[in-house]
Amino acid sequence: MLKNYFTIALRNFWRNKFFSSVNVLGLSIGISSAVVIFLIVYYELSFDKFEKDRNRIYRIVMDTKFNGMEGHGAAVPAPLSTAVQNEVSGVEATVPVMQFQGDASVKVTIETASPERPIVYKKQPDVVFTNDQYFQVIPHQWIAGSMLSSLNEPFSVVITESRARQYFPGVAYADIPGRQILYNDNVKAIVTGIVKDLDEHTDFTAKEFISFSTIAKTTLKDNFMMDVWNDWMAYSKLYVKLSKGTTAGRIESQLKSLLGKYNKDANKDDKNTMDFRLQPLSDMHFNTTYASFDQRTAHKPTIYGLLAIAVFLLLLGCINFINLTTAQATQRAKEIGIRKTIGSSKKQLVFQFLSETLFITIIATIVSVLITPVLLRMFADFIPPGLHFDLWHQPSVIIFLAVLTIIVSFLSGLYPALILSGFKPVSVLKNQSTSGTQTRSARTRKVLTISQFTIAQFFVIASFMVGKQIYYSLNTDLGYKKEAIINFELPRDTVASHASQLMNEIKAIPGVELASKGFLPPAIEGAAFSNIKYNDGKKDIKVNVQIRWGDTNYIKIYQIKLLAGRNVFEGDSIKEVLVNETYAKALGFQHPSEAINKELIFGNGNTRTIVGVMHDFHEYSLHAPIGPIVFQSATRGDMFHIALKPQNADGTVWQNAIYKIEKSFKKIYPENDFSYSFFDESIAKLYTSEQKTSRLLNWATGLSILISCLGLLGLVMYTTTTRTKEIGIRKVLGASVIQIVSILSKEFVLLVFIAFTIAAPVAWWAVNKWMQDFAYRTEISWWVFAVSGFLLIFIAMLTLSIQTIRSALANPVKSLRTE
Repeated sequence: MLKNYFTIALRNFWRNKFFSSVNVLGLSIGISSAVVIFLIVYYELSFDKFEKDRNRIYRIVMDTKFNGMEGHGAAVPAPLSTAVQNEVSGVEATVPVMQFQGDASVKVTIETASPERPIVYKKQPDVVFTNDQYFQVIPHQWIAGSMLSSLNEPFSVVITESRARQYFPGVAYADIPGRQILYNDNVKAIVTGIVKDLDEHTDFTAKEFISFSTIAKTTLKDNFMMDVWNDWMAYSKLYVKLSKGTTAGRIESQLKSLLGKYNKDANKDDKNTMDFRLQPLSDMHFNTTYASFDQRTAHKPTIYGLLAIAVFLLLLGCINFINLTTAQATQRAKEIGIRKTIGSSKKQLVFQFLSETLFITIIATIVSVLITPVLLRMFADFIPPGLHFDLWHQPSVIIFLAVLTIIVSFLSGLYPALILSGFKPVSVLKNQSTSGTQTRSARTRKVLTISQFTIAQFFVIASFMVGKQIYYSLNTDLGYKKEAIINFELPRDTVASHASQLMNEIKAIPGVELASKGFLPPAIEGAAFSNIKYNDGKKDIKVNVQIRWGDTNYIKIYQIKLLAGRNVFEGDSIKEVLVNETYAKALGFQHPSEAINKELIFGNGNTRTIVGVMHDFHEYSLHAPIGPIVFQSATRGDMFHIALKPQNADGTVWQNAIYKIEKSFKKIYPENDFSYSFFDESIAKLYTSEQKTSRLLNWATGLSILISCLGLLGLVMYTTTTRTKEIGIRKVLGASVIQIVSILSKEFVLLVFIAFTIAAPVAWWAVNKWMQDFAYRTEISWWVFAVSGFLLIFIAMLTLSIQTIRSALANPVKSLRTE
């Protein structure tokens, strides 16, 4: 029986090749999109599922407030780990994780048989300081050494198998312990253990583990601020594993007591507060609020958005199938009548039509497997590193495809099967009464077509608005110049004169307009803060302020406007600062000029004089409001800021200037790579998430329009075929081509217009909600909806015209001769 069902399905597929192909294409796009999104979602949701007792593992994070401005982060004061280990009860394991200050990558030197020619890795990532309890919390398989003793002593290091092969090729693992590794020319560690690399999806990516006790035995102790409770650095993190029966609230209470003991100024008033929180391990991969600088997080709303897109695209394919199948019902009416007459039951007919749907869905699934790699490239911005599609080695994908095939077959085929199997054999064979069924089916097709174009219209409007906000973010006046400026960092160097020498050479290059040395550019991911105090004669006003510093050319290069006063003079010994307008108002000054010559007291007790007030500029993306900023006069720092002269006609000014800058850099730092970035590109990176969302919506919009238009084309082809004689009669009676096209298209255009009226308010609500995440945002313009509606109606009309014009131009004599 089943073989017979599939034989009939194959015959019907071949008899209606066009409509079958439309169904296959629509379903295959939906299925392949679902596969890609399944791969992404499955990957993200599988993070850190391998740790034993993972529900008891937490990361300690901080919520801060300075002068009413809230902050959140995974960084904690360095001495907290020792205090937790010694003074907090209910903690089974305390795991500090710290990186070399100033860079997530480290210079690694491996001694060879020729001491004068060591192997040097200039930027090696994933090197951390931690203790032996790390391996109790994050289990590794040991190849050499002991989990209990390998990190007990200072200047010990455990490395992963991949690093062992990289550093000591050809050396047996048993012979590697005892070898030396030099980090950043000042920390020499002895290998005491080797562990296998984690073959798991995890945010714990470290590959070299230096004993935590090493810090106290080196100058790193001061750099890492190991005794400082009122300051911290981004490279200091702390994890804990709670004892059984201990609650997170109990530990947070003890942490609050610790903070009160060691940092009495932390919570003096409601405007300046510090609180430690316990973030569950399960929350780390998805919570961007506490994401550390080196951590890749998954955005849960984006994951939900991907799932929604997969559902919508599958739904569009299913709607196409239902529409086209019910539209062709009359062509199979006699077949159904005969089958019922010779004894087929309704149940058998339902199974037959469901098997035909399953047959088409299986073909669509096979096609989707072939086009999935193409869609993976389309969704490249959302593909995590290491994720790939390998059907034969991913049983979860095979199971997903099998389940999806059954679900899609059922959803697509059930309604048409019930409609077709419900025809009465006597009426069908007399050509009398499929009209009632056809009327109901026609109404259903209209509803489904409206649903298709509502989804497509929603995507069109959302794409326009997201693109509009990104354009606004990248092109609005940010308060500084961002074009034709490059930035690069100097390598660590003990020769102070090298930086000055390089600066002088760069200034002499013809294509360079201005050059400056200092700290970070005006806006970039990463910043420095300091608690600064100002006494207005009545009280102390203490504010946590973002710090920038540089020489006098810094302000000139970025063309930051001054509202009052003057620019700073150059020199590390000059105690001058500029403040922005927001900070001046926070200090109580109504007019910028009132702040000039006032004294600020920094956290270290040094005073600085305000000599100018800067116009507010955006130090972060437009997501965040502008905060208080201080710019100090200083030539320290390892960041160069270079303003290039305008390009010439052949576009070689910048190319030649950068080439000469690199040449000067390599002459002074021959062992280091020259890596630069254009400042405007760095600004664009602040909106990477939004740009990914925009590209995702563009693809979703394109695919949804394609599927919807395929369905519309199939429906109009069926409609024109069933109305062939009507078209012929109208032409004989004098109807023009335009009139006939209008008659055939009017109903479909009306359906698209109804879809627009439904989609517009829903899209407005969704876009408005999305834009609440921006402190500064563009307006939701009426023309976006007008253009979006016109665009989709135009595409629908274009699709309709392919068949309606052809039908209107057909010879009426041929159509009238045909019964």
